[in-house]
Amino acid sequence: MKVGVPRGLLFCQYSSFYLNFFINLGVDVVTSEETNKEILNDGIKYCVDEACLPVKIFHGHCASLIGKCDYLFIPRIMKVYKDEYICPKFCGIGEMITNDIPDLPQVIQDPIYADTKKHLKVWCYRVGKKFTKNLSTIENAYKTALYKQQNFQLGMNQENFNIKIALLGHPYNVYDNYANMNLMKKLNKLGIGIITEESADIKEINDEMSSLYKKPFWTFERKMYGFALNMYKDSSVDGFIYISSFACGIDSIVIELIKNQVKDFPFLELKIDEQTGEVGFDTRLEAFTDMLYRKKNIVEKVNAI
Repeated sequence: MKVGVPRGLLFCQYSSFYLNFFINLGVDVVTSEETNKEILNDGIKYCVDEACLPVKIFHGHCASLIGKCDYLFIPRIMKVYKDEYICPKFCGIGEMITNDIPDLPQVIQDPIYADTKKHLKVWCYRVGKKFTKNLSTIENAYKTALYKQQNFQLGMNQENFNIKIALLGHPYNVYDNYANMNLMKKLNKLGIGIITEESADIKEINDEMSSLYKKPFWTFERKMYGFALNMYKDSSVDGFIYISSFACGIDSIVIELIKNQVKDFPFLELKIDEQTGEVGFDTRLEAFTDMLYRKKNIVEKVNAI
């Protein structure tokens, strides 16, 4: 029995749990390739035009697994924290895939509520019973997968650079090198260090919520807002780069919230979709980098007086 796991959306963040759970059930796991031109083109072909780039890419990953597996796993993550939800696209991703792409294998799309271990365990038993009736095997697969996920660390905090930026955005935009046109590599080549949200203190991120009228409804909104303000107040970075999907409702809100708080602090918003040209993308990145260097030199000269 083979289960196909697409390398899209939150695979970068929760693949350790997915893969270890299925492997410890005794199931063979097949993953799609990393995002490439063919996967993107298939995603554009099958997905509705109005969807954001990550959802189109996810369609391509799913389509690439047809004929390679007996089950297609669609990680329909609803929530990972109490009183918060991931994103509207995750709520309906199962229906989108099954209605948009023909000739799919059997699909696993049970909603995942991971705000408590109890809720996550319910999902594991529901899905595990599709492959084995041995409850001990399912229990062991759940515990192993949870342990592996808890010891998995995504993110970076590059120290050996004169200039450093906070790279903001949904994980599947930040860590998909094809979608963001190797943004991290380009920044390092320009002499810019990077820190991402996963490397910051979660308590300090959450403390920043006290400045808002009400707690954000969306998990990504809370994390990005809290991370940005924490970096700004601590003077930990020289600027922000926000990598955003075109037409993302959550991004449009959180970007304005951040800008209202940081005022004239260097902030570059990079919109990506399937039409984004790399030349224009690089030009904006280089201009922003030049501005950061000029500002850094001016501050150093003033401090030297």
